[in-house]
Amino acid sequence: MTEDRNQDQPLRILHVVRAPVGGIFRHILDVANGQIVRGHHVGIIADSLTGGERAQAALAEIAPRLKLGVRRVAIRREPRIVDVAVAARIAGLIWKLKPDVVHGHGAKAGAYIRLRPRSKRTIRVYTPHGGSLHYPLDTFKGNFYSYLERALMNSTDLFLFESAFARDTYQRTVGVPSGLVRCVFNGVTSEEFEPVTKADDATDVVYVGEFRHIKGADLLIDAVAKLRAEGTSVTLTLGGDGEETETLKAQAKRLALGDAVRFIGHVKARYGFSKGSLLVVPSRGDSMPYVVIEAAAAGVPMVAANVGGIPEIFDTHTDALFAPSNVAAMADAIKAALDNPAATAARAQRLRERISEHFSQQAMVEGVLAGYRDAFAKH
Repeated sequence: MTEDRNQDQPLRILHVVRAPVGGIFRHILDVANGQIVRGHHVGIIADSLTGGERAQAALAEIAPRLKLGVRRVAIRREPRIVDVAVAARIAGLIWKLKPDVVHGHGAKAGAYIRLRPRSKRTIRVYTPHGGSLHYPLDTFKGNFYSYLERALMNSTDLFLFESAFARDTYQRTVGVPSGLVRCVFNGVTSEEFEPVTKADDATDVVYVGEFRHIKGADLLIDAVAKLRAEGTSVTLTLGGDGEETETLKAQAKRLALGDAVRFIGHVKARYGFSKGSLLVVPSRGDSMPYVVIEAAAAGVPMVAANVGGIPEIFDTHTDALFAPSNVAAMADAIKAALDNPAATAARAQRLRERISEHFSQQAMVEGVLAGYRDAFAKH
């Protein structure tokens, strides 16, 4: 640890994130709650422009336990000149709160916390959560973000990747950091291992997640249309919202899917799981998606795209994976799973046992704190 504190003192930990939505926000809340239970003093800085009422409610719930409090700052997704002022505002909050650990989640927050000069007291921790790693290097954005990551790489005391895929992608596209590198899987709570009861109005297939291009809900709608055109009367429930909501509804209408596809808006994951016999995860890109871990923990039958860190969750259960961005492969996987429900359910049970062993919230929190300790030892 640093010279002015001993190892028995609670750490002052500040989590910084741009958008308080989706899996990244779920991760921060779970880690923060685990750190609080272990006696540490925790705070959160998050964007004020996104998240809406759900983020407001989640932050209000955890706020009484956050000794460093909650701060909302307007943080825009794309780089802008106003970022200079935002970085200064966040630097001022860090100076005021005097944390031992500043943990940036996602590319934008990671940049803000690492632009500050090195401090003898504070370690800078970065978890990319996919983010800028999803952009191809042959695009302008891919090149720009890779350059920025490279410039900040050695201003980082600890990299905490949530998957080996994210770690390997970073090292291939950006470089090998001089700071510590650790992989800590996302984890779920013991309550999430309770089985999900299928709803009476469940459709054949269900999707739960954000409506963003990278999540691939449009591909799933195409796969359902393909199956129906070939004579398999598959029905689909889509639970979620986001920037592509109206586009997806228009797509279902254009394909004349009618009552075969329904949209139920944003729902809690377990409620969403109950609305279908088979969960499909059609992502074009992902690092370590919570929806897969949550579904697997609950024993929900599932097929998923073989992309990013998803294969690390499934391990040897590769028969549940299909080629990403491939509508025909997805349709085949859906049909195979629905045609043999007993085998699909048995696979789900085996996967549940794997999640119990390797993807618990307790292991995640302990892994993060162990990373902090190692970074302090090297600092």
